Order: sequence, then structure tokens, then C-alpha cells
Amino acid sequence: MPLDIDRYAHVDSPLQRWDTRIKMATLGLFMLCVALLETLPMAALALVLALMLITLSGLPWRFVSDGVKWVLLFLLPFFIIMPLSYPGDAAFHVLGLPFAWEGLRLAVAIVTKALAVVLIAYVVFGSSRFDVSMVALQRLKCPSLVVQMLLFTYRYIFVFVAEMKRKDTAMRSRGFVKKSNAHTLRVMGNFVGTLLVRSFERTDRIYKAMLSKGYQGELRTNVRFAAGPLDVVLGALAVSVAVALIVSDRVGLFVIAERGWF
Repeated sequence: MPLDIDRYAHVDSPLQRWDTRIKMATLGLFMLCVALLETLPMAALALVLALMLITLSGLPWRFVSDGVKWVLLFLLPFFIIMPLSYPGDAAFHVLGLPFAWEGLRLAVAIVTKALAVVLIAYVVFGSSRFDVSMVALQRLKCPSLVVQMLLFTYRYIFVFVAEMKRKDTAMRSRGFVKKSNAHTLRVMGNFVGTLLVRSFERTDRIYKAMLSKGYQGELRTNVRFAAGPLDVVLGALAVSVAVALIVSDRVGLFVIAERGWF
């Protein structure tokens, strides 16, 4: 089953009680600032702050690690690609390829920032129900079409996977065994085609059902937000930390350039 990121949105925590609109706006800015960092110390500090936010959110560490491990799997090649392809002077050669320490430093910085951004995203979407987060996005003037596409995509990923598992079970109950041959390829091609056709038919039925219930292209909801002074203070604190990270990063770059460290 896909990872339902809001599985623990019911867990009571300071971040769960934080107004969702302010949380999404300020932590979204925080993620942007983290992505713009260039020095490794500031990237490491951002990762520490992200881990602190995960702790404050009350999300189980195992739940977070189950999702982050796939991100790490995607990021690991950077530790090979960047040192061996960096255009600077090579420290030594590996299998005839130049290895640059600056490339390794850059890979570590990229991976550290990516992990920090993913962890903050877990905090944003994991500490509130996904539908509430989408409503908050709409209140923040995000285009309604984009919000609805995100909401329906997330919802029907689960339906799509459930349908796929049901058809796979039906095939195996009839004696089908996957092998490396042309017959398996034909069967799997029919499997995918049937799945897409049924998904399209389901989409059409859902759209007609929505129209029959008064859908007019806008997301209507009974969710109400009420930001208090503490919500604003937390938002201001998050923005201040994000700005401080960027300023410290740029100062660090200036000092490094002045001293000729690169």
C-alpha cells in the first residue's frame, strides 16, 4: 500500500495544534531556504533542526524512516557521481577516473539538504490530515485546480493500488505464474491495459457523481481555521530561523571566498 503520510495526524503535539495555513506557509519557506543553502555546516544545522521538528511533531521514528530510506536509496549515487565528475583538480584516481574531494563535499551537502527537506515535508503533511492541508493550500491562494489534482491524486493512488492487488490475486488464483517469457509479457500487457481502462471508467463515474451532487469546479469544505497569537509567534520564529540560516550561509560563503579556501 502507498505510504499514507497523514496516518499519525491524530497524534497530539505542538505542531499538530499549529494552524495548518501558517504551518504550511512558514515551513514551506523554511524548505525553500534549506534548498538554497550552499555551505555544509548550515546544511548540517538544517538537518538537525528538521530532526528536532520531527521530534516535536510526535511522528513515530519508524514511520518516518520507512519513507526516508527510499529517498536515501535515490540519493546514494550522488556519492559516486559527484566526486568522479567534479571539474576541479583530482586528489587521486579510481579505476582511471579522477576523484575530487570538493565533489564529495558537494554530494554530502546535497544529500544533507535533501534529507532535511524531506523530514520537514513529513512534519508539514504528517501532522495534519491531508485533506485539511489541501484546504489550507487553497486558503493560501494556491490555484484551486492544482489543489484538487493533488487531493484526488493522493486519494486514488490507494484505490488504484487496491484494484491492482485485486486483479493480481485473481490472476494467481487462476494459476498464473510470472516468468521470463513472452506469455508473461502478453499477460502483463493486458493486465496494465485493463487496469488503465477501468481507471478511466471509474474516473468518469466519479466525475458524473460529483456533478450530480453540485460540483462546480471548486473545493467546498466545512473545515474552519482559527489562528491564535501562539500560531503567529511560531510562524515568525520559523521564518526568523529560515532567514538566519540563509544569512549565515551567505556570510560563510563570503568568508570562504575572502580567505581563498576554494
